[in-house]
Amino acid sequence: MLNNGVFIGRFQPIHLGHLEAIKFALTCVKDLTIVIGSAQKSHELRNPFTSGERIEMIRSSLKELKISIERVTLIPVPDVDIHYLWTYNLDLLIPKYQVVFTNDPFTSLLFAERGTKVIQPPLIKRTDLSATEVRNRIVNDRYWKKLVTLSTYKIIKKIDGTKRLKTLNLKHHEKLDSH
Repeated sequence: MLNNGVFIGRFQPIHLGHLEAIKFALTCVKDLTIVIGSAQKSHELRNPFTSGERIEMIRSSLKELKISIERVTLIPVPDVDIHYLWTYNLDLLIPKYQVVFTNDPFTSLLFAERGTKVIQPPLIKRTDLSATEVRNRIVNDRYWKKLVTLSTYKIIKKIDGTKRLKTLNLKHHEKLDSH
């Protein structure tokens, strides 16, 4: 078992697939840093939730599923406009790690080019368990509660995230129509 790993995602929002990947990562490493990517972004259709809201969703989901929060560190990391430098910037912001857990091909490429070990966690029900699918279901009034933990569902309801996403979707389509 390796000492430290990093799991990178935007978690817009965290869903059950993310949580399965976190459980998998914790079988491979003693401690896991979860990087909340695009930390500076919120109130966009693709990035509707703030870093703080995402941290709250992740923490509450880990507790709800009794995943050892003591072994997990959550760190928001903003984007760097030069992709190559992003991985080096990450090194300045998080604890040392031996392995990166990701299913994103571009993230895998960036770390592999540096010689960093990359492990792809198994994907669970990928057609349903994606943040894009969760957001689409929210916008289109389709059942999405079963794709996230109860605590994430409650947080989204508490912050009126459904209304936020529908408003962002409307704004996005108005912008497309005006071009």
